[in-house]
Amino acid sequence: MPSLDEFDMLIVMGGPMSANDESTFPWLGQEKEFIRKAIGAGKSILGICLGAQLIASAMGARVFPNPVKEIGWWPVQGIQPANELAFRFPPLIEVFHWHGETFELPPGAIHLAKSEGCENQAFQLGRSVIGLQFHLETTPELVQGLVSNCCDELLPSTYVQSEAEILSASPEKYQAINCLMGEVLSFLCRCNP
Repeated sequence: MPSLDEFDMLIVMGGPMSANDESTFPWLGQEKEFIRKAIGAGKSILGICLGAQLIASAMGARVFPNPVKEIGWWPVQGIQPANELAFRFPPLIEVFHWHGETFELPPGAIHLAKSEGCENQAFQLGRSVIGLQFHLETTPELVQGLVSNCCDELLPSTYVQSEAEILSASPEKYQAINCLMGEVLSFLCRCNP
């Protein structure tokens, strides 16, 4: 693990395992401890999918299977918090999902976004930590790789799209989510100048 003074921002990405799989993947415990230390040091942190679940778990929240899987392009609804220091998501934006688990909000977290299939889609801790259940970093190449390598997960369900539906996303969808990712990163960069 790097020293806390070696970086300004920590981005914790996704993966196929559960945040609860410490017996199979012992490094998850070390990663959660590192996340706790980074939060305590006031570092800017972005967690994406498993990354958001690891942040939630590191801060004492429960991570558990969501009642439904969300795989594909589904809308999330921005929640406009009263806290003026919170990041503001659009009222509605279609984003890319690939998850079967969710999390409780960590103590003191601000709820930022939800969807029909998953209540806790995004949260903020303090001024400098954001967790996203969905993927704003997605590109056509990343989606093609996921579909190619994880197509066994595309079982018909309410919030699981087919391979054809997932791959038919327009360039404008990718542009919209990548722009929103830029806004999230800019927000976090302003937290730690």
